[in-house]
Amino acid sequence: MRRVRAGIERRSLPMLAAAVLALLVVLFYYPVATVFVDAVLVEGRLTLRVFASILTDPFYLGELARLFAGDSPVAVLRALLSADRRLGIVGFTAYQAALSTVVSVAVGVPLAYLLARYEFPGRRTVRSLTILPFVLPSIMVAVGFFAAFGADGTLNAVLGAVGLGPVDLLPSLEAIVVAHAFYNAPLVARITTASWESVDASAVETARSLGAGPFRAFRDVVWPQVYPAVLMSAALTFVFTFGTFPIVLALGGFELATLEVFIYGLIRDLAYAEGAALALLELAISLSVLYGYLRYEAAHTVEAGSIRPQERRPLRPPSWSLRELLPRIGLAAYAVVALVLFCLPIASMVYASLSGPTGLTLEHYRFLLERQVTGAAFQVRPWPAVRNSLLFGAAALAVALPMGVVVSVLTTRDYAGRELVDTIAMAPLSVSSIVVGLGLLRGLVFGVELGGVRVAVGGALAIVAAHAVAGYPFIVRVVAPGLASLDRQLVESARALGAPRARALLDIELPLVWPAVVAGAAFAAAISIGEFSATAVLASGTGQYTMPIAIERFIGRRLGPATAMGVVLLVVTSGSFLLIDRFGGDRVGL
Repeated sequence: MRRVRAGIERRSLPMLAAAVLALLVVLFYYPVATVFVDAVLVEGRLTLRVFASILTDPFYLGELARLFAGDSPVAVLRALLSADRRLGIVGFTAYQAALSTVVSVAVGVPLAYLLARYEFPGRRTVRSLTILPFVLPSIMVAVGFFAAFGADGTLNAVLGAVGLGPVDLLPSLEAIVVAHAFYNAPLVARITTASWESVDASAVETARSLGAGPFRAFRDVVWPQVYPAVLMSAALTFVFTFGTFPIVLALGGFELATLEVFIYGLIRDLAYAEGAALALLELAISLSVLYGYLRYEAAHTVEAGSIRPQERRPLRPPSWSLRELLPRIGLAAYAVVALVLFCLPIASMVYASLSGPTGLTLEHYRFLLERQVTGAAFQVRPWPAVRNSLLFGAAALAVALPMGVVVSVLTTRDYAGRELVDTIAMAPLSVSSIVVGLGLLRGLVFGVELGGVRVAVGGALAIVAAHAVAGYPFIVRVVAPGLASLDRQLVESARALGAPRARALLDIELPLVWPAVVAGAAFAAAISIGEFSATAVLASGTGQYTMPIAIERFIGRRLGPATAMGVVLLVVTSGSFLLIDRFGGDRVGL
């Protein structure tokens, strides 16, 4: 019996790895392949005609299409540098992603500086709150931006009160970029803060003792250790904003369509071949950036243990000298901008849900209750949306958590090809959720023939699969850094005492990174609750709609009920944030 148990423990990790690979094939790679094959299989024949037509069409690639049409690179470069250059859909998508990345970094790095270098009451709470925007459902953020910056929004109300004319900010590229910064600046801040706090104070003190001033010490000692985290967070932000969908659709519409919005439109019009070819192009670009990010992250992982963090300064200046006041004045100005960016949309959404033409009212919440009681079967009702979101979130978490932990272990072991395994496992981060949803619809919901028997799953299981695929990479990104930074001597000591690899993992490694596992689980649950893109495809025409889908359908009628539903969604999503704050601690990687 003991020999059998030892054998199971010895082989458990390879067996778990095989199980995760099988799940990935069934839930992700096969469904996505059923979509991508449409790009090269047209009317039963293999062809690159659709792909070639996209690469040579200026509508998609702008001036770069001339390269594939045979023009000289010099002529294309001149055209790109001219004032009337054409970007095309792909170029515009990259352009807005680059702008969003720059603004997100510009907003996120000062916040990281504040959290890493200053001590003040509520610092830990502020740090925990940086997670909240990232896990908020994108459709809810769009509702918040409508309530804040729309024609009848809070901003125009304030401008009108001081005698200034209204501004029309929606739809606009600026609104999209600012909304992306709302989402991703906290991600930049969180990653950069962790890196800044890992700067060894001894190295800074040595530089200062050798005569370096504060700026020189920062430039030569601190910044070289911080900028890799800034670059990594910028790469992640670019990937997320390159494949964005609900934000662009809500705040830009088809006038400012990105690749993801165009793919959605083509699929909705049943132009599968063109949509699949565009999705392949999007995947190639996103996967290239993601692979670069993973390589860079692997090369700059810092092992914890002997680092003595720098002591934080009090936010209240110890003296009224210019040197002490200047950075704090800058942080105060930044705090005003950050409050407008992060708090105004959410506060406006809450206020809009409680206000009407005659003042404060609960009319919008009463509408939701009446819809729940009297709504017809084909109408969206609040309780089924809340129930489905919670059930799908719990089921997706049950699948995503073990997948994420196993992949985290696999990607933190030393073996040839580890970067490739990491890239393959993280591929869902770079594949359009629209494509994943469509692939699950065509591959699993419509069914496949296996040995003469048609195997199909219900739409609810497909939604759970889509949510699990979307959530487990975030568990990996939270847990893997913790596993990688563990003192390997602890594990080696356990192995030397006869513990199999699986036993060392269960008894030594996982307990030490348990806060990160809980935080990753909360991330996955929150992402499932807020997932919109794949659910919009899979829940279309069914009663399996979730809260984000309900908000989108309410937006089509009037803003009030949508804001009330958004507040309900905010309350539910905040449950995961409270879990992170309670169990996650403040050093959980992502």
